[in-house]
Amino acid sequence: MASADPFDSALDLLRRLDPKDTSKNLDRICSIVPDLTEDLLSSVDQPLDIRRCKKTGRDYLLCDYNRDGDSYRSPWSNEFDPPLSDGTVPSERVRKMEEKANEAFDIYRELYYDGGVSSVYLWNLDDGFAGVVLLKKSVSPTGKSEGAWDSIHVFEAVDRARTAHYKLTSTIILHLSNSYEVLGDMNLSGNMTRQIEQDMQIDDDSSHIANIGRLVEDMELKMRNLLQEVYFGKTKDVVGDLRSIGALTERNKDKATYQEMMTSMKK
Repeated sequence: MASADPFDSALDLLRRLDPKDTSKNLDRICSIVPDLTEDLLSSVDQPLDIRRCKKTGRDYLLCDYNRDGDSYRSPWSNEFDPPLSDGTVPSERVRKMEEKANEAFDIYRELYYDGGVSSVYLWNLDDGFAGVVLLKKSVSPTGKSEGAWDSIHVFEAVDRARTAHYKLTSTIILHLSNSYEVLGDMNLSGNMTRQIEQDMQIDDDSSHIANIGRLVEDMELKMRNLLQEVYFGKTKDVVGDLRSIGALTERNKDKATYQEMMTSMKK
């Protein structure tokens, strides 16, 4: 019997553990099997961490796409923290698009999330460019509740004359928890991934920013509606079936009346 691949086994294990503890569990697996560290970090979506750019004083999000070794690149200053002399940075053309994309999605974040943090990172490809749009909104943890929403949108853009082919893979990580002495603890955590490919017209580099923004906006709307239906709708149905809203005596009385009516109709 062939032995299971360690990488597949690690992914399978992470899928079965609590999504809100993905970062902790990923660190533990990497400490057990260090050889899988790079592959796991590039394959597993985890809640985003926030760091402040020392040069501009603005917050940005950390992920595997702006990491080089143990350093992370700020989208605002294009510098690594801790400093890195030979870190990988985008070309001049792609960097200009990255700056415009960060400005655009900073406005998008404020309009749709009313706070939070956003970051966009781009890098060069042989026949175009690729990038990731990150959005995070957290509820400040109190003694009774906490929550976080993380959006990770990875895309590729391939130029084709007057059009461009876009491939977008979006992941949303949601975590909500409440704790009340009367009702007990509630923990709602999970993630959802969707993918889309589409050809769109371009006139210049600014068209790429508008097209990517439109794709991300439409995808977030669809996934938000799905999450509302799956997470909150199903949870409400389950709680409604488990809990009796009306008094039990009234329910028993209605049941007895119904049975009496059915019996009289059979006579």
